[in-house]
Amino acid sequence: MQFQLIASNGLARCGRLHFARGTVDTPAFMPVGTYGTVKAMTPEELRDIGTQMILANTFHLMLRPGTEVISAQGGLHRFMHWEGPILTDSGGFQVFSLCAMRKIAEQGVSFRSPVDGSPVLLGPEWAVEVQHALGADVVMVLDECTPYPATEAQARRSMELSLRWAERAKAAHGDHGSALFGIVQGSMYPHLRHASLEGLLRIGFDGYALGGLSVGEPKEEMFRVLETVAPGMPGDRPRYLMGVGSPADIVEAVCRGIDMFDCVLPTRNGRHGLAVTRFGPINLRNARHADDPRPLDPESRCAAAQRLSGSSGRGSSA
Repeated sequence: MQFQLIASNGLARCGRLHFARGTVDTPAFMPVGTYGTVKAMTPEELRDIGTQMILANTFHLMLRPGTEVISAQGGLHRFMHWEGPILTDSGGFQVFSLCAMRKIAEQGVSFRSPVDGSPVLLGPEWAVEVQHALGADVVMVLDECTPYPATEAQARRSMELSLRWAERAKAAHGDHGSALFGIVQGSMYPHLRHASLEGLLRIGFDGYALGGLSVGEPKEEMFRVLETVAPGMPGDRPRYLMGVGSPADIVEAVCRGIDMFDCVLPTRNGRHGLAVTRFGPINLRNARHADDPRPLDPESRCAAAQRLSGSSGRGSSA
């Protein structure tokens, strides 16, 4: 992967990520294909709307259908029928979601598979190994997603553990051809965020992500973290804000220097009949849209907005 900075305006910037499988213009949003498919969307539809890169999840794919199944079919790209770049999340957020069902130790995270109940140990080396086997273009280190709220002591222990895991992940990655991203942790404490970033810079990564945000904290807290940390992130490497996907939040984050985003929000909203338009959000399940023949927005370049009316959108996944 190579990152090319094209232009900037204040902290906001546009650039280009060059991969063997294609080019990604930044700022870039990555639709989430957790189990190897973006819900309610075909690969052809994703390409039609301009998607250049997607995200898939290591945690879910290694449990079902399993790394061996995907590898036997030629890797994740062939499995998904997606020719462009793919970023795979390491599974840190999914482990965070298990809460009481998991145990975190120096070696890694132990839990019972939600699929068949078998014991699983997910460590930083194995997380990298699985992502290599999937054929990811961008590999994420395993981190502990610090819960919110957290005391300073809790946040420090979590951040330091993630740093040690990041160093082990870098060693496991070696000279593999995919890009490896480190993840900045530290909760809402600026000095801990800076310490995390400094530690990751010493290890050295192809890109840097901000984790532990969009986990229940107020929006102003998230933006404060971005304002504190993003300016110190290397200007010649991509900056990735994990798990953020509302239009307003993306614009605010781009203004603070972020290049990459992912979130399940767009497809989830679509499946629940919520259309985001230039006039504001429209809940298509409201009764007043039942007999409305007008398109959602005739001037939009989005095919769904042009072709679907309020009444047709009530029962569709668009």
